[in-house]
Formats: sequence, structure tokens, C-alpha cells
Amino acid sequence: MFRKLFASSILLFCLSLSAFAQKTDTLSITLENIKYPYPVKYFPIHTEGQDIRMAYMDVAPAQNANGRTVVLFHGKNFGGYYWTNVIRALTGRGFRVIVPDQIGFGKSSKAYIHYSFHQMARWNKALLDTLGIQKANILGHSMGGMLATRFALMYPQNTEKLLLEDPIGLEDYRQFVPYATTEEQYKTELKATAESIKRYYQSSYFTAWKPEYDELVRIGAGVTYSADFPRYAKVAAMTFTMIYEQPVVYEFQNITVPTVLFIGKDDKTVVGKGLLSPEEQGAHGQYKFLGKQTAAKIPKAKLIEFDGCGHIPHLEVPTEFIVALLGGL
Repeated sequence: MFRKLFASSILLFCLSLSAFAQKTDTLSITLENIKYPYPVKYFPIHTEGQDIRMAYMDVAPAQNANGRTVVLFHGKNFGGYYWTNVIRALTGRGFRVIVPDQIGFGKSSKAYIHYSFHQMARWNKALLDTLGIQKANILGHSMGGMLATRFALMYPQNTEKLLLEDPIGLEDYRQFVPYATTEEQYKTELKATAESIKRYYQSSYFTAWKPEYDELVRIGAGVTYSADFPRYAKVAAMTFTMIYEQPVVYEFQNITVPTVLFIGKDDKTVVGKGLLSPEEQGAHGQYKFLGKQTAAKIPKAKLIEFDGCGHIPHLEVPTEFIVALLGGL
């Protein structure tokens, strides 16, 4: 009898620990419990019969304002929170820095709408108009690079420079990644766990893992404990479809603004990589080649490459990236 009571007590204790861990790790799908490095404001948007809002940081120059602005577009699995070191470096050099969380990401609304790079570009243009910014340097990382490219194509007169940090979309994924419906991708997104997210970040984003990267996993995984996670997963599936179905690779030659590419030579990112065989994975996402090929397509583009660096140079080789970025500006 004592053994049964002891075993039951241990089980209850373990369950309570599990519940406590889940409670402390749980994040809302709009990251209300994540403190961003600078104050967050919200830009109201009405679309498809819905009132939604886009979160953004508007950070003033720390000193010696130079009258120029840099806009930072985040990647698919991130929000404005991972730009902290870049914001600090830019504002320290006199730039005003605008950091939006795109609709569907970060602290912005997780809306059930048709996701489109064209629409996102228009929303960002409207935000800049509201802030009185007529011309800006647009820096886009990963998915943000696809958006930045679309923005520069749509609004060249408002783009001072286009800065692309390991942008995705350097290949047409439709040519070699099997098609998956949004519903099928939704079922895949629902399976995400803290463990699977860390494995993905380790294998896809960095050449060597550092303890400070665990915070990215904590944020990426925290939403999986939320009761609203199905909505988050559905939006993630919808934006996956947007990336897959809306390539920019055929329009690089149409870019008319000064462009700089920042490429981690060990980046091997492929959207939909899990749908490919190991052999197919090795044949694509080779940024040591894709960077050069893309720079050759963009008129007068400048290419800056980082050795021993994967998908996120501004985090993996921050000093080298900041020096290159400031030089590119």
C-alpha cells in the first residue's frame, strides 16, 4: 500500500512539475509576455473585413542624427526582437530605425487572410508614409529578403538601398519541392515542439550552437504551449504557401536601386527542406553559389560573404556583419 501511495505521489509531483514548466514556458501567440528591446507601437490596418494591427518599433538615433532611415524586415520564424544588436549599431551611427513585425508574425495580428508579399509591401509603405518617411534603406533577412525585394520592385522611388541578408527565394522552390497544400502544411506545423524547433534551428540556422541561441528557441517554442497555437500554426502554414507560390527569383534583374547582398557561405536553407530526400537537399540551398548567382542578376549589386557562417550573419558573426552593413550604407 505504501509503495502505491509513494508511486502516486511521485507521479503527481512529476505532473505538477510538467504543468509548472508548461505554464512558465507558455507564450501568447502575439508575444505579449516577450519584452522587446524598444517600445512597441501598433499600426492599424483594415483588410478583408477585419481590423488588424501591425506592431513596430520606431527607434530614434542615439546621437548625431544623419537624416537617414533603415527599415528591418525579419525572417519567417522571428520578429523584431532578434534585431537588437543591429538596431543599437545603426542608431549609434545616427540612423532612425523602423522595425515592423509583419502581419502574421511577432506581436502583430495572426489574421486569417490571403497572405501576399505585395500586400505586405503596401502595408509597410503605408506605415512609412504615416511616419513621414519618404525614403528608406530596406534590410531584409530570410523571408524578409523576399519582402524587401518586392518592396524595392514596387517602390523604387522610396528605396534608398536594398540590403539582403541571406534572403530566401534565391531559387524557385516550386521546381523541386513537392507541392503541399496549406492544410497539409498546417498539420505539419501543429506537430512542432520545443525539441523539434531546437533541432531545426541547430541544423538550419547556425554552423555551431551557442547558449545565447536558446532564447530564440524559447520564443519559437513558447507559443506551442498556448491554447491559441492552432491559429498560430494555421497562419504559419498560410505564410509557407505565400513563400512557395510567390517567387521573386525571376525579377532580380528588374531591381533598379543600389543593392548589397550579405551571405553566410555555409547557409544551406531550403524552404520545404523536410519534403526532400537527403540527395535533393544537398543539391539546393547552397548559398556559397546562390549568392554569386543572385548578385550577377541584380544590376551593379555588391556581394559580401562571410566564411564559417550560416543563415543569420547578424547573430552568428555580429561584428563582421555590423561592419559590413555600415560600410554598405
